[in-house]
Amino acid sequence: MKKTLIAAALAGSTLFTSAAMAEDYKIDTEGQHAFIQFKISHLGYSWLYGRFNDFEGSFSYDENAPENASVNVTIDTSSVDTNHAERDKHLRGDDFLSVSDHPTATFKSTKYVPDDDDEGEGTLHGEFTLNGVTKEIAIEVEHVGAGEDPWGGFRRGFEGEVDLTLADYGIDYNLGPAAKEVELTLSIEGVRQ
Repeated sequence: MKKTLIAAALAGSTLFTSAAMAEDYKIDTEGQHAFIQFKISHLGYSWLYGRFNDFEGSFSYDENAPENASVNVTIDTSSVDTNHAERDKHLRGDDFLSVSDHPTATFKSTKYVPDDDDEGEGTLHGEFTLNGVTKEIAIEVEHVGAGEDPWGGFRRGFEGEVDLTLADYGIDYNLGPAAKEVELTLSIEGVRQ
């Protein structure tokens, strides 16, 4: 009985230590060290690039147990910016983002699967809500780096990419067959809290 109690206490201690090793980060949007950008074909002739200027979020990461990583992000969809005012107005309307009805898009991770053969890379799974529709997506992620910054803080950065099918989110405006998917690139730097 005594051995069982000691073993249980040690197991509990190990779990507590593992949980305590996770670090929480706030995504550094104030310092403009984080970006959500997108790319989509324009009629099959060129690429149209854009970004969302306003978003916020956080993530948790443990180098010793990366599989426990978690991420939460909220995007202000009205902040879409393609460097063209009339196009941005159209994108905010009912043909695309329906900003008046759906002012935010969100991502909440459900699991992270590190690659077995490549340290620092993996797949982040989660629920992405856009235009009032929630779908499970998988983002290919790369750990860029981590360390102390010049202001006495500690930072960690990741980059990820995912292709989204517009029709999955109720966006069926005809942009031609080459523009059925949009590629999202996420470049995220967080400050440890």
